[in-house]
Amino acid sequence: MIVWQADFYKHLSQENDNNTTWNLIICDEQGVIIHQASCQQSEANSNWLVSQLASLFQQYSPNIIKVFRPQCLSLFTLVGETLGIKIKGTRRTPQIKQILQQKYPNSRTLQQPPPQAIPESLWGDKWHFATFKAGDFMDYFSDRPIPIKDLPEGLNPINLGIASNIIIPGVVIYGGRKSMYLGRWLADNQPVSLNYIPTEVGKSGGLILESGLVDRWVFLTFEDEVMAKSAQQYEQQKESSQGIHFLLIQPDDSGITQTGIWLLKKEVI
Repeated sequence: MIVWQADFYKHLSQENDNNTTWNLIICDEQGVIIHQASCQQSEANSNWLVSQLASLFQQYSPNIIKVFRPQCLSLFTLVGETLGIKIKGTRRTPQIKQILQQKYPNSRTLQQPPPQAIPESLWGDKWHFATFKAGDFMDYFSDRPIPIKDLPEGLNPINLGIASNIIIPGVVIYGGRKSMYLGRWLADNQPVSLNYIPTEVGKSGGLILESGLVDRWVFLTFEDEVMAKSAQQYEQQKESSQGIHFLLIQPDDSGITQTGIWLLKKEVI
């Protein structure tokens, strides 16, 4: 499968404030630049992108183009519909981000909205922190009949060289009757990471869910010193697991069935 990562962004000239150009960069998943071009702001539309990409598609026949910037996702989506190529909005575009960091370090910054509350109608019965050994994680979850599953190969602990005895931390939600509703909502919003944010040192805090391209959600809150210590340990365990962690949705604590499983890692915006 041929997968590309692409960006199309506005660049303001430092010498001339009136000279605004849009830069197109496309690379493969090894970080090799496939194509780059620029146009004036008056030309920055889906027709210009189609003109740039049509001949490339005939030559390389990519299967997917990944785009991380919300401002250009709709343009690429139109291009995809015109040229018959799948466009995927995702934060997980490390190669194009590295290229931008090297060439245009100010071009990567994206604005994030304040965290929003998850709809109360989706919330489950209870939750807790949990752990799996890195060597057991994929073996346990990959073949289980879980309706909603997102276990990217790029986050597979073994593929990342994480020792099999390293702990992978995570959060388990018991959704009860709302388990599938919560799982579907999460699948629609594409979880990226789940991070502890303290609000009072050592006593309270919450877990913020990063999802989609720039979205943030207040996933859990607590005012409990014991829970705060568990949350601190959760973040410390992430440091040992190269940031890999998980989110598991279950109907109950029987362990017989699971609704959804996500393997997560924080991505730089």
